Amino acid sequence: MAKIGDIDVGEFPLLLAPMEDVSDPPFRALCKEQGADVVYTEFISSEGLIRDAAKSVMKLDIYEKERPVGIQIFGANLESMLESVEIVEKSGPDIIDINFGCPVKKVVSKGAGAGILKDIDLMVSLTEAMVKHTKLPITVKTRLGWDHDSIKILEVAERLQDVGCKAISIHGRTRAQMYKGEADWRPIAEVKDNPRMHIPVFGNGDVDTPERAVEMRDEYGLDGAMIGRASIGNPWFFREVKHYFKTGEHLAPPTLQERVEAARRHLQMSIDWKGEKLGVFETRRHYTNYFKGIPHFKEYRMKMVTSDDAADVFKAFDEVERDFAGYEFV
Repeated sequence: MAKIGDIDVGEFPLLLAPMEDVSDPPFRALCKEQGADVVYTEFISSEGLIRDAAKSVMKLDIYEKERPVGIQIFGANLESMLESVEIVEKSGPDIIDINFGCPVKKVVSKGAGAGILKDIDLMVSLTEAMVKHTKLPITVKTRLGWDHDSIKILEVAERLQDVGCKAISIHGRTRAQMYKGEADWRPIAEVKDNPRMHIPVFGNGDVDTPERAVEMRDEYGLDGAMIGRASIGNPWFFREVKHYFKTGEHLAPPTLQERVEAARRHLQMSIDWKGEKLGVFETRRHYTNYFKGIPHFKEYRMKMVTSDDAADVFKAFDEVERDFAGYEFV
């Protein structure tokens, strides 16, 4: 059984990755219902928090039904990170996660996210200071290294553990790779196989089928899988993986009715949480996957992703339900 600090997260837990404009409360709720063991918020700027920036503060919203839930923050300034820890604590998360892996230029250019992979000493000292500043378990999400020639993940993981990090999630790419090519899980397995390591080591990157999750567990020996892009518009991925773990068989895909109902709930929860304009806009990215496989779907999808009026989007859901009644997904 994997444990993050004193939190029992189960045998080979499935974790919902922190994703900007994706892993918000509505989507986390859907993933939790479908079997996600641990969910993380979108990553939150420490500088935004201490400036009381509305978008950053809004991301602190968490709910009892999500637990265990982690709030993820990023930054490279020690004072700002420590001050943000104090703000985050007031929201009552179970875990505080530090983002040392985001490859996006606007984050990296400030020395945060994957940018800190250029300065391992700073990475370690920031983590140590945060561990000492809170009673909540501190975890880290990172990448293999800045580029292929600077991969030091074995050293990094040891040092983070030594200063009190309670778990580490490693994306099997370097910052230079961004999201291109295939994730390499071998260095993550080397971290796990290191006899000095005793904290959970979670793998991330390209876990996009139940078979891949089994491979990460059985062939690479990792403690759990962090699921990112495979879950977008597909919260059922978690239950499909767990069914495959138990039976070795694929679960039947969700029905049209399940998909339409999930899309309706997702949109309504998003509107309730962030207002109609933002709720409609930020839910769009999910619709392609919600209805993936339906033939001649472009006309319906265009209605869903171009209208700023929630009523029009709900109407498009109704049309899909009516026009494709009885359609079976394979």
